[in-house]
Amino acid sequence: MRDLGVGFGYVMKGQRWVGRHGRWFGFGLLPGLVTLVLYAAALAGLAYGADDLTAWATPFADDWSSPWQGVFRGFLTALLFAFGLFVAVVTFTAVTLLVGQPFYESLSEEVDRSEGGDVPSSGLPLWRELWISARDSLRVLVRVVLYGVLLFALGFIPVVGQTVVPVLGFCVSGFFLAEELTAVALQRRGVELKERLAMLRGRRMLTLGFGVPLALSFLVPFVAVFLMPGAVAGATLLVRDLEAPQDPPAAVDGETVGTPRA
Repeated sequence: MRDLGVGFGYVMKGQRWVGRHGRWFGFGLLPGLVTLVLYAAALAGLAYGADDLTAWATPFADDWSSPWQGVFRGFLTALLFAFGLFVAVVTFTAVTLLVGQPFYESLSEEVDRSEGGDVPSSGLPLWRELWISARDSLRVLVRVVLYGVLLFALGFIPVVGQTVVPVLGFCVSGFFLAEELTAVALQRRGVELKERLAMLRGRRMLTLGFGVPLALSFLVPFVAVFLMPGAVAGATLLVRDLEAPQDPPAAVDGETVGTPRA
């Protein structure tokens, strides 16, 4: 359980780091703002055209009498918009990281530089890094969807579906959010997706302590925009300790934190 608190500590350390480096905070805001504008425009377009799309998809209801046609199509319209909002929330972080790959990689490098030691670099051209990031994000998204379908089915179990399943859902979201954020630093270190997942599973409670609070905060994309620079900084600090060879724990910002066992 101690690792949960340590993981949350990295959330706060990352926010403090960007607070002390205001230029990098502003630099890291740009990708989130761009993505937020794009998503807002897409959702506005969906809201504007959802009625027509629903009517086009349900021609069999054209001859239904009032009020059943309106109730049926209104329900489908609301469901369509809710689905679009869900997709936006689930994919916002991955798309922001993809759009902001050069920004967040530079921010992550600066965190490494400020903490001392080597500053790893992938040495790959930008197009190659973007391709790897997009490919890995898609692989993670497939895993999230599979878990989502399973948890949705379990949600129909009385009591358990209304108590345990939502908690598991946030744990799954937090774990994969932590993977997406730590990928910025780990990709620079040449660590592949399979290795990244194994590394995070090996310190599952630490990963959840970092990812779950952010997943809860990121439910509101506007909040995610302002937390993203600090989240990337915190993820980089987390990676530095995950890969640290020493055991017992090392110290970060004067606080003792855990490191992985050999």
